[in-house]
Amino acid sequence: MKILVANLGSTSFKYRLFDMSNERQLARGGIERIGSPESPCFVEIGGHRQELTAPVPDHAVAVRQCLAQLTDPDYGCLQDASEVAAIGFKAVHGGRFSGVQRVTPEVLAAMHEMNAVSPAHNPPYIHAMRLLGEKLPEMPLVAAFETGFHQTIPDRLKYYPVPYEWAEKLQIKRWGFHGASHRYISVRTAELLGRNDLRIVSCHLGGSNSLCAIKDGQSVATTMGMSPQTGLPQNNRVGDFDPFALPIIMQATSQSLEEVLNTLAEKSGLLGLSGLSGDIRDLETAAAQGHARAKLALDVFTSEIRRQLGGLVFELGGADVIVFTGGIGENSIATRSEVCRGLTELGIELDDAKNQATRSEGRISTEASRTQVWVIPTNEELIVARQTQALLTSA
Repeated sequence: MKILVANLGSTSFKYRLFDMSNERQLARGGIERIGSPESPCFVEIGGHRQELTAPVPDHAVAVRQCLAQLTDPDYGCLQDASEVAAIGFKAVHGGRFSGVQRVTPEVLAAMHEMNAVSPAHNPPYIHAMRLLGEKLPEMPLVAAFETGFHQTIPDRLKYYPVPYEWAEKLQIKRWGFHGASHRYISVRTAELLGRNDLRIVSCHLGGSNSLCAIKDGQSVATTMGMSPQTGLPQNNRVGDFDPFALPIIMQATSQSLEEVLNTLAEKSGLLGLSGLSGDIRDLETAAAQGHARAKLALDVFTSEIRRQLGGLVFELGGADVIVFTGGIGENSIATRSEVCRGLTELGIELDDAKNQATRSEGRISTEASRTQVWVIPTNEELIVARQTQALLTSA
């Protein structure tokens, strides 16, 4: 069975193709600036990379372009597009629908209800899924929601202390996100250590950030809440924030609620604090050159990770493993070092040489460290492919 996994933006379509008989990635590719007169496209199959520019008016055409690349007689990896059993989507927020779902009008309606709390993610997915359903009706579409991995979190950590009816009628709960990434880390760490009874804190740090406490392979707590804007500071999203500051901001700036929320969702986080960039690589370079606000942004970021990490370790009753993953977690030596700084008395001791040298999967803690610290590159697309296959074969 071959599964195409799609990662969508409002004007982009990125994909990976997996052969699920051996979970091998056959191809990857993407199309940018969908809807423009010229849309850059690329595909990588084996050692071959093909790039071109062509008009791609919508996501349905993008998928057809993708299938044409995959079946190209010169470099393609498929004989026919019908070999693709389904398209799996790394969907974000389905509200009353979670887990893995066939895309139906009911599922799309539930996603639409969550647009206000997932404005950067849900609208483009809904639009593309609806379009693909209409123009490619023969292709099964499967949504693997990021909230699904966190369904095992107990109610005491899922409910906000607000009127109970808000949770039951309006879905105002701590949902959690990055589920595919945290699920992959849970599975891969168990494989590496040969144990299924681990207490893991998975630190997904990248463009957006969250921590997850995992016990015996299941999520028991996470830092993101109702929306992907919450929890840790992110590249341009605020993270946790006191809602009672909103009227003060609105009065002082004469901005509407919608305008303030847009600032919190798109112009805050590391970008807002530094006034320079939301990319941690830029901030680390600037801080080393004496840029005070870049250093402030980095300090706030790592301090929040440490604060939340401590709470999750307490919730687990101790951690066997801390895993860094995501673009920052996998590549920022300084972030890993700062998060683990001064924690020897808690049984967390980083090996500086290993931390400096590790560029892929590997342990970066000392042999004496009671809690192992690892870097593990995530593979969200493989998880979505597995979930899509499981749904199709169970039907």
